[in-house]
Amino acid sequence: MSAHLFITPQEAIGQRLDVFLSQTMPDFSRSRLQALIREGAVLVAGKPAKPSQILLGGEDITLTLPELKPATLLAEDIALDIVYEDAHIVVVNKPQGLVVHPAAGHRGGTLVNALLNHCADLSGLNGETRPGIVHRLDKDTSGLLVVAKSDAAHVGLSRQWQTHTITRLYHGLLNGVMTENAGVVDAPIGRNPRERLKMAIEPIRGRQAVTHYRVLRRFAAYTYAELRLETGRTHQIRVHMAHLGHAVAGDKLYGPKKQHLGLAGQALHAKVLGFKHPISGEDLLFESDLPPYFTELLERLE
Repeated sequence: MSAHLFITPQEAIGQRLDVFLSQTMPDFSRSRLQALIREGAVLVAGKPAKPSQILLGGEDITLTLPELKPATLLAEDIALDIVYEDAHIVVVNKPQGLVVHPAAGHRGGTLVNALLNHCADLSGLNGETRPGIVHRLDKDTSGLLVVAKSDAAHVGLSRQWQTHTITRLYHGLLNGVMTENAGVVDAPIGRNPRERLKMAIEPIRGRQAVTHYRVLRRFAAYTYAELRLETGRTHQIRVHMAHLGHAVAGDKLYGPKKQHLGLAGQALHAKVLGFKHPISGEDLLFESDLPPYFTELLERLE
């Protein structure tokens, strides 16, 4: 076991405990920290706490990390499109339909299961079921994703995500015809209080979320656009585009109930991914071609 001791600073007064810890320890996901708090691994002024506990300032916070359990996930021989790999990171071009990590309803057949078959080691900082996972793509979103093979790489990449210095450009087909050529959506996102599987614009309880968009091509009833993430919230592009009245085509969760293009999922592709190598500091930039279904769709609309 390893212990971390913090003293609540002045600027954290009024913050939730889980929010403070996620900002202080960016190599851990907020959900992972919440789980540790509920398990009693976090003490505030020597007493067990709740994730929602409000900090008053000056409290001693002790986080005790349990020893990592041996991974129980199965390595599976699933084909991977490896774009780049070295001793510390691997960049994968994820196909539409592949879940990133095991969760309820998807215990196997995920990107993590495939990576365990491909790599001898993955970072263990994000827990037993999400080894190496620094960020995610939705099941039906295709494109580029970086995975940490070492703990040091995981920490370095997480810091870049925390400071929003990662370059992430997506291409998406949107419902309707956008009138503006470009714009920005700056609207906080949080869990939908009425439908727990969905996220929503939550001005009070949501976290800051900023998406930049630029029209690439207009069709009779659709818009092909480039979308740049300044922040990385769950379902961010899908929620923001639906908020504008231009939900991503094929999005069955946030789009219209009646879909007309026969898509298996949302037409959204993580096309460009750029960051500093977490160990060497080298600037890396990767670009992925649109998957065949997407190019065929654009040709059909043309």
